[in-house]
Amino acid sequence: MRIVREIDVRRSLVIAMCLFTACLSLVTPSRGQPNSPAVPNATAQMPAYEVISVKPSKPGCYVTSFHSLPGRLMIRCYQLRRLLFVAYTISFDARIPGMPSWGDSALFDIDAKADEATSDAMKRLTEREQSIQTQRMIRAILADRFKLRVHTETRERPVYNLVIAKRGFKLTPTQQGDQPGGYYSWGSGRIQVRGGPIASLVYCLSEGLVDRTVIDKTGLTGNYDIDLKWTPDDQQGTPDAGPTLFTALEEQLSLKLVPSKDPVDTFVVDHAEKPTEN
Repeated sequence: MRIVREIDVRRSLVIAMCLFTACLSLVTPSRGQPNSPAVPNATAQMPAYEVISVKPSKPGCYVTSFHSLPGRLMIRCYQLRRLLFVAYTISFDARIPGMPSWGDSALFDIDAKADEATSDAMKRLTEREQSIQTQRMIRAILADRFKLRVHTETRERPVYNLVIAKRGFKLTPTQQGDQPGGYYSWGSGRIQVRGGPIASLVYCLSEGLVDRTVIDKTGLTGNYDIDLKWTPDDQQGTPDAGPTLFTALEEQLSLKLVPSKDPVDTFVVDHAEKPTEN
């Protein structure tokens, strides 16, 4: 596996992390979403990096990067929130109870290397298995160097229920044999799904495109092809502005986001400390 990401942190964080999220789609689906908070602190049985360096990033760091190879990890200019995102596959934009005040501001560089036997063993794994192993090894770094303790709990929170609008069903079912395995991507103003379940759309919406977790209440099954386009809120009012996301969902897909409250798995930080430089 080789993951390389270099982003100007002043750009959309949703776009910056979307490919890494897809690579780390590792945890059990919950409430129709491809990813829900992983079981925390599950590090006892896993291999770990042998040599680890964690340092504060240099002042004026404007570009983040994440490089991962079997047994090798290089991270630049990541705050604790972003580290939690990659380690536990939670929503980057989620409100995380217990997050320390420095968790969104202090930036860190991490260099880690496993021993030769661990690296060789990881090379023999599938790409998905390598992703799972890397994610778990990052959790071990957080537990050791950041003294991180976390858990998940169910809390009633504001959500959006995704329902079918009154004007009727408009989604296009995937033709048999097209794009086996499915594909989805999203960014500012567009969501594309090819051969994926409605859960793929729900996941993309929940990952920062709206300010609440989205719950699938459509009752739809099967796989669909979706190409949803809208004009982001910060571009509304311009001469070429199209519909808002909420309007586009209803006009293009005949789906609607309805505000509600629902029990949601919530990721909670029990304890975290700034790591000492080494």
